[in-house]
Amino acid sequence: MIKLSDATLSQLPGNVQRPVYDRSRLTPGIVHIGLGNFHRAHQSWYLHRLMQRGLAQDWAIVGAGVRPYDEEMRRKLAAQDYLTTLIELDPKGSSAEVVGSMIDYVPVEPGNGPLIARMADPSIRIVSLTVTEGGYYIDPVSKGFDACHPDIRHDAEHPDMPRTPFGAMVAALKRRRAEGTGPFTGQSCDNLQGNGHILRQTVVSLARLSDPDLADWIDETCSFPNSMVDCIVPATGPKEIALAKEFGIDDAVPVSHENFRQWVIEDDFCAGRPDWDEVGATFSDRVHDYETMKIRILNGGHQVVANIAEVMGIDTVSGIMAHEAIRAVLHKVEQDEIIPHVAPVPGMTPESYVALIDTRFSNPKIVDTTRRIAFDGSSRHPGFVIPSIRDGLARGNPVRGLALVEAAWARMCEGTRDDGTAIEPNDPHWDDLNRTAKEARHTPRRWLEMTQIYGDLASWPAFADEFETWLNVIYRDGMEPTLRCYLEGAK
Repeated sequence: MIKLSDATLSQLPGNVQRPVYDRSRLTPGIVHIGLGNFHRAHQSWYLHRLMQRGLAQDWAIVGAGVRPYDEEMRRKLAAQDYLTTLIELDPKGSSAEVVGSMIDYVPVEPGNGPLIARMADPSIRIVSLTVTEGGYYIDPVSKGFDACHPDIRHDAEHPDMPRTPFGAMVAALKRRRAEGTGPFTGQSCDNLQGNGHILRQTVVSLARLSDPDLADWIDETCSFPNSMVDCIVPATGPKEIALAKEFGIDDAVPVSHENFRQWVIEDDFCAGRPDWDEVGATFSDRVHDYETMKIRILNGGHQVVANIAEVMGIDTVSGIMAHEAIRAVLHKVEQDEIIPHVAPVPGMTPESYVALIDTRFSNPKIVDTTRRIAFDGSSRHPGFVIPSIRDGLARGNPVRGLALVEAAWARMCEGTRDDGTAIEPNDPHWDDLNRTAKEARHTPRRWLEMTQIYGDLASWPAFADEFETWLNVIYRDGMEPTLRCYLEGAK
């Protein structure tokens, strides 16, 4: 077993790809905040592929985090020289590759002084983020900036000792303006419609609370490109560590991923960028159409099945797709209620994209858990499902299946499965959701009165009546019989 490090790269088995570039000659160009599995299997991999060609040697990644738990990841990665083993799980066979595009990780400290200093360094030209869909301080009702959040109030009052990644970005940009080193590009890589616009809104609005002139400078000089990212990347646990060992590698934090990646980016970088398009990324002025397809069909598709499967006790996404009724529900909801509101993109129709995600979700090598895709529904339903409901209502199209999806979420948040076993808390707002779900068991519309999630949808009978009926049927008959009713057109 080879302990992963720079010194042991030459000792790795011959069937493991490894960096062919001299990592000691790499210099930093990107700080990435929120360095989890997805980043290491996606953005880091694209950059690594460029480096394998002898390109982008001055764009190496410096990892970063702002929460205490990020320090554990930093220590694990530092112990193996920031290398990561990527394990591609293709149904035809697995393969392993060691990625070396990250060269450092900023110490995680209260006040984020080391992070601010690193982002203020003129060598850093891009600050990218994966901080989850719910991490951008968006007011749930107005969808604007949530200036009242305690973290935001703290950063506005203590701009030199921020808690949030956005406060750290503002502090670093303040230094760069004062020192004349210029702006950097802020690049969100989270699953948000218009993620660049949202990142701009958060950074500029936060800056305005403490320094309006700085806010104007950021808004005028920094760029925040929109992008769409796509790759299914399960969480790392004992199984993934064991997979790496099957390749002869002792890696404390390996990453497994499917045999598919996509990255579509708006070409708007104020301080330069790597040529990611040389290794498969797409620069396009139609990012909105690509991200709508992906967010509505794939991410929305995950929400269609996640809560149904949790209530039925099905643990994995491939297990979900092996269940005839759930798979049929997914296809019916996608076909009838989601893809009518999705435009085609070059080389891909909505119908062919549904077929693609069927194949991807069904990959038995990917042990992607139901719990992972069901996590943080309070952010994911408003972002991935409710826009399709609103489009359907606006155009007079059916929303019957999506009402069932929302009823299944309410049923899941009640906290028990059909077999009586407990569902562990799985949302940052679980206590509120669980309390409301228990009330909705007897008064279904109580669930839709969560205006921070549903807005005015409780007042739309075409949706609210369907929701109420489905939730009552689920409690009366159970989840699986309810699916059969939906597929048969009955109630």
